[in-house]
Amino acid sequence: MSDLLRRITFNPKQCGGRPCIRGMRIRVSDVLDLFASGLSAEQILEEMPDLEADDLKAALLYASRKLNHPVLVA
Repeated sequence: MSDLLRRITFNPKQCGGRPCIRGMRIRVSDVLDLFASGLSAEQILEEMPDLEADDLKAALLYASRKLNHPVLVA
């Protein structure tokens, strides 16, 4: 599963340093937005043919790991 996260790249000179998929100018947030708008994995892959199924899994895993932290209530 950690191999999937290798698909997520960071480059300060690309997309403002935001996490991207395999060095392309496709941000993790772009993939998440497409899922959130109701597209299926198959539709996203059809819409963005440079992506692979594992790229979508990597984006979801990355988001899950980033959000998996305790929330402190004051």
